[in-house]
Amino acid sequence: MKIQNYSNHIRFYPPHHFIYYPILSLFIGASIYFAVTSDEQLIWSFISVGFIFLFVLAFMLRQHYSLILQNRIVRLELRYRYFTITGKRLEEFEYKLTDDQLFALRFAPDNELIELIEDTLKNNLTGDAIKKAIVHWRGDYNRV
Repeated sequence: MKIQNYSNHIRFYPPHHFIYYPILSLFIGASIYFAVTSDEQLIWSFISVGFIFLFVLAFMLRQHYSLILQNRIVRLELRYRYFTITGKRLEEFEYKLTDDQLFALRFAPDNELIELIEDTLKNNLTGDAIKKAIVHWRGDYNRV
């Protein structure tokens, strides 16, 4: 498995990103073309709307369910790691951190985590700034 870092941490799901969506995009394009050029414009317009609906629905459902669960797990993991390292609860100040900041902190190894949390609270670092500040990237290879 390739070592994960800032420049390669985005993950694709090949069946959706490289098969389903391209084929559905072709169907959408063809149906819109036929809706404009065909004598049966109303039927092809409905077909186009149906394909667009399938595209949006597939994207939303695939992302929505898995990301909500993943976000909960990342929060729990971060709370556990913080408690293990410090013996204190992250929940005491977690509300001061945005989701973007919390999710970026998951890539920090234990020896950099506390310093990054303090720096984030002090300077309100963005998630991207947190990721760039990580010296020894801790890969998250099991995310969606």
